[in-house]
Amino acid sequence: MTRKELYENKLQMDYFSDNYIRFEEDFQKYSSMNVPLTFLIDDILRTMAINQKNYFVLNKENTKDGREHQFYFRVETDKDYPRNRSYIYTGDKNGYQ
Repeated sequence: MTRKELYENKLQMDYFSDNYIRFEEDFQKYSSMNVPLTFLIDDILRTMAINQKNYFVLNKENTKDGREHQFYFRVETDKDYPRNRSYIYTGDKNGYQ
């Protein structure tokens, strides 16, 4: 089983929350990439899961202000399906938390 298959459909953002809207806003505020966040979400989630981290780093080469930004999430698991994880945005290192 590949890593992709291991996490397929088991990782998700809390898309319909105010936290996710804040994440979108913060990401757009700092990111200089031309790739829409929608296309990056699966890779971001998979990377955090594989590395067992509750944050990801937007490196300074991809930011508007030339500074590294870390975006933090609270990870919740489903009692009935412990492999399923939801990531709830809590803030970035250089902003609120």
